[in-house]
Amino acid sequence: MGKKKHKKYLEQKRLGVDTKNNGQAVLSASGSSKPVPIKSDSGEFKTLVSKNIIKYKYWYLGISALLIIPGLISLGFFGLKTSIDFTGGSVLKFSRTEGTWDEKEVRQVFDSQKVEIGQVLLDVSGKSVTIRAKSIDSTKNEEIKTALGVVAKAQIELGSDQQAFPQTESESGQPEAPIPEAPKITQTSFETVGSSIGAETVKKSLLALGVACLGIVLYIAYAFRNIPKPYSGFRFGVSAILAMLHDAVIVTGIFSMLGHFEGVEVDSMFITALLTIIGFSVHDTIVVFDRVRENLPKFKGKSFEWIANFSILETLRRSIATSATVAITLTALLIFGGATIKYFVLALLIGVISGTYSSIFNATPILVIWEDFLSKRTKRTS
Repeated sequence: MGKKKHKKYLEQKRLGVDTKNNGQAVLSASGSSKPVPIKSDSGEFKTLVSKNIIKYKYWYLGISALLIIPGLISLGFFGLKTSIDFTGGSVLKFSRTEGTWDEKEVRQVFDSQKVEIGQVLLDVSGKSVTIRAKSIDSTKNEEIKTALGVVAKAQIELGSDQQAFPQTESESGQPEAPIPEAPKITQTSFETVGSSIGAETVKKSLLALGVACLGIVLYIAYAFRNIPKPYSGFRFGVSAILAMLHDAVIVTGIFSMLGHFEGVEVDSMFITALLTIIGFSVHDTIVVFDRVRENLPKFKGKSFEWIANFSILETLRRSIATSATVAITLTALLIFGGATIKYFVLALLIGVISGTYSSIFNATPILVIWEDFLSKRTKRTS
């Protein structure tokens, strides 16, 4: 074999070209560059090319719209129920070894101390309680702690089926005999956030989301800069961002409804969850897009829609398997984890499921629709 022919043979082998099939480029079902003739691997290859899931692209986008619209309506009417991280205020956490906390009596204690209360959260056992209220100082905190101790003592003495909140004055207006010293209760946390700090947290959270979105677009545009023309890395980046926003809106909308109907508040941990969801969603989308980029030069005679469909089918199992393992872990945390991370884990779980769907059924269809539109417009003008 001559030197030039040998060099051409090596180049064809590197690109996955079947030298026995008139130089036709053939891709194995595994996506490797090893030359595999279609006839020797026709079963799996034909299985992939026979499934056309991208033809339902408008249905996928319609399903996403149905999921997003209720959340947008809730955000428009109710907004988000924000915690003291954004509005300012105090969070007090108490635990006890005897008896369980009663939400009604806890609220009565704060009313007697003339402290406006926002939310009372009890853990599953009822031994710990978290109270969110307007800002208070350390002196008022000690008074509340003492009053809660009195309630705990009275509740144990009277029994859980009776009202434990003590009356400080009789009907005649004269003070009653003092209740015996209450047992010591443990305050596990006390923190106060000023309104100005809360406003600053809002600004920084929005800035973090904006910077993340911009950084992702620039990164994908750079990473896909060598993609064959007439395709554009910028369009890949924008499609990924739109899919990512789909996930963020779904999670935010669900928490808006939870805030209105269940009193669930969003805090700085919610922002952390959103940023994590964004990263996971984009990671999953890039896996599909990168396979599209690899397949474009291998299937030059095929339409962009065909290549995108083939790339999705190649990466579908991997995407679902990866997301399923994460979802199983988060579900276990949601069931057996503590109350403090419950809604953080819930946000992540919703985001992972939504991110898997959007990476496959939103990002790629959006890109296909965009590229098809530009291709048709170019043909009309030429």
